[in-house]
Amino acid sequence: MYSLSKREIRQISECIRDTWPKSIKWTTKNLKAISTEKNGRLLVGDDFTLIQKEEQLIVPHLTELTLLGHFPNVIVDMGAVKFVCNGANVMRPGITYLDEFKQSDLVIVKDEKHRKSLAIGISLFDAESTRNFERGPVITNLHYVGDVFWELKKEIRN
Repeated sequence: MYSLSKREIRQISECIRDTWPKSIKWTTKNLKAISTEKNGRLLVGDDFTLIQKEEQLIVPHLTELTLLGHFPNVIVDMGAVKFVCNGANVMRPGITYLDEFKQSDLVIVKDEKHRKSLAIGISLFDAESTRNFERGPVITNLHYVGDVFWELKKEIRN
């Protein structure tokens, strides 16, 4: 784990302000990172954990329940859970409910039975278009339960 420079922290903060819901008031002074080989890096602050997939793509970790509450949700049927938790993109037939969102918004994927957050993805279409589709991928899976970032967070907690 290494500390990020003030410049890097400022760039990450600007990205969050530009791409996350406006209801999130974002500030931080200290940020550390753990790089993965191909998947990006885990960003750890004093009281939060984020994931930087690309320079301009930052998502909250699935354990950040307060942050997740600010993002739109889709609910998937229980048949889709296994696939989503193995990294599959969210397909239209598996969605039973969806909030309003725009194309390229970050969206939280939850299961139908327990309403637990399973994944965070980026929408390929807006909510209205998604409702009109019968099949095909509609959300690109970025972070899911059991992925490398999930496991890294468990390691640093211990």
